[in-house]
Order: sequence, then structure tokens, then C-alpha cells
Amino acid sequence: MCLSDIVAQEESNSLLKHLNLEVNNVAISGYDLISYFDNNPQKGKQSINAKFNNRIYYFINENNRNKFIKSPSKYLPKYGGWCAYAMGNTSEKVEIDPKTYKIVGDKLYLFYNKYFTNTLNSWNEDQEILKQKADINWSKIIKNK
Repeated sequence: MCLSDIVAQEESNSLLKHLNLEVNNVAISGYDLISYFDNNPQKGKQSINAKFNNRIYYFINENNRNKFIKSPSKYLPKYGGWCAYAMGNTSEKVEIDPKTYKIVGDKLYLFYNKYFTNTLNSWNEDQEILKQKADINWSKIIKNK
């Protein structure tokens, strides 16, 4: 392992504390990232998984797993998998409902949707401004690794 690999690994490890992960670093409640882009989010199978930057992703089939392995950054959710609306509105890391999502410009955005509050609706009312604020807020969070 060369020095740049070691530095990248250390940066990845320090970023983990800011990501929305479950036990054993499983991302997005075990949902298949690729299935979002097929407009049919589904829980992946633990036996079909891939590891990327110390995060574990589950997939519904080998084909989806292979798509992810080819280009993982293309499918990763914005803001570490936290609620996009909350990140833009208050800069908070808020849990998500993995079935409440939106694809914007080929990027996956996830949202909180519980207790009669669906933040996707609020996001849709002011998406451009919230997206700009969320991008700024998330960059500040990850700078303070």
C-alpha cells in the first residue's frame, strides 16, 4: 500500500462518523443503491454486497452489485445518506426513510418521512435553494472531520 492509499484510507475512516450508517457500517438501511435509479427502491440481500470506503452496500442481484463496483461514486447518496431537506434547511443530520427519495441530476437524495412529516414535499417547494444550502452545509460538516 502506497502513501496516497494510506492517506485516502485515513480520510475515509474519519468521514465515517459523519455518515448515516447502521451497525457494521451498512449504508441506506441495506437498500440497493442501483434500485433507486430504476425507480424501484428495494432492500438488498446481505449475501450480495460490496464494500466501498469502509461502507457496506447490499444489492438485490449480482448485476446491480457489478454496476456499483464499476462506478460507485455515481450511485452514492448525497450528504452521507442523511435527509437532504434537513441538511439544506438546518444543517442537521436527520434520519431518512429509505423509500422516500428523489433523483436530481443523476444524484440520489434521501428524505425523512415519519410521523406525518414528509420532507420531500418541503424540498420540492424550494429545491434549488435548499440544494445550494445543503451542499454548503455538508461541505462544512465534512471539513471538520
